[in-house]
This record gives sequence, structure tokens and C-alpha cells, in this order.
Amino acid sequence: MTDNSVNIYKAARMAAGITQERAAELIGCSVRTIAAYEQGERIPFDDVVVRMVDIYTAPYLGNQHLRQNSEIARQILPEVRPTNLPQAILHLQKTVNEFLKLRDEMIDITEDGVIDEAERPRWKVIEKELDEVCQAILAIKCIGGGADHE
Repeated sequence: MTDNSVNIYKAARMAAGITQERAAELIGCSVRTIAAYEQGERIPFDDVVVRMVDIYTAPYLGNQHLRQNSEIARQILPEVRPTNLPQAILHLQKTVNEFLKLRDEMIDITEDGVIDEAERPRWKVIEKELDEVCQAILAIKCIGGGADHE
């Protein structure tokens, strides 16, 4: 958590226009604890992040928290960045259309229940497209019901 990028907890709080003092009050911890999270000195527990998500109106923060702090989450969950609803919908439509171009090939590869070595390179392409669709769906879910997130 000590890389050069902006701390995810601080970025979400600042985007919400909430001071550290107000965040501490709403979350139920000290200002020093909020500062420790934002300086990368401490990692908040999941229940604290759930409160941050609600208070900061930042659904994407949950995804960022999991990916940043869990190797398994990094392997399974696609990265989701804040966006607005029209962009997220268009991106989903585009990724679904790209995936649909591979539908027949996916069926051909999997109909025998085995992905052999000759099929593996194409299967990797299909998996990549599936990951893109998952990311696009999560992006929409992480907007949090409003079109004002950017």
C-alpha cells in the first residue's frame, strides 16, 4: 500500500467532500485511525470499509480494498475504476458484442468437455473476453445507482 498512487481510502473520502474529522465521526473511529488508513500505516477491516463505502457513496472502494489487500481477490476480481453510467453502459455493450463474436468458437472448444492443448490459446482469448464482460458488469454495479459518479 505504499506505492506512489493516491491512497484509495483518502481518494474516496476526498471525492465525497468529507473531512477526516467528519469521516471519523461517521465511521466510529478516531481521526488518527482515519489518517493511518490514508497514509498506508494500517489496513481497515472489511466492516470499516463497508461503512466507508456507504458514507463516501463509493461502491468501487470495496473492490479496490479487496484487490489491494488480498492475493486471491487480485486473481479473481477484475479491477473497477469509478466511471459514469453512460460510459459504463456503453463499455458493457461493447464488451458483450466482442464476446458474442467468440460464442460459436467457445461452443466448439467446449462441446466435448475437454480443452486440449491445441485449443488452449484460443480458450485464453475467450477467458480474457469473459473477464472484460465481468469487469464491465462490476463497473455498472459499482456506480451505486447514480449517474453522477465520475
